[in-house]
Amino acid sequence: MAKDMSKYECPCGYVYDPEEGDYEHGIEPGTPFEDLPDDWVCPKCGAEKADFWKVE
Repeated sequence: MAKDMSKYECPCGYVYDPEEGDYEHGIEPGTPFEDLPDDWVCPKCGAEKADFWKVE
């Protein structure tokens, strides 16, 4: 089953792109949003994962 590689946006405007990951916080490129740790937060403003929405 293919992983959902959609981008997700934070209310602050930061966009998590699974192709890029979050290198500064140890998230490897290719990591889908759904596979981020539950305690991962926006690297820009600290918002929780639940605050993000899928970018169409």
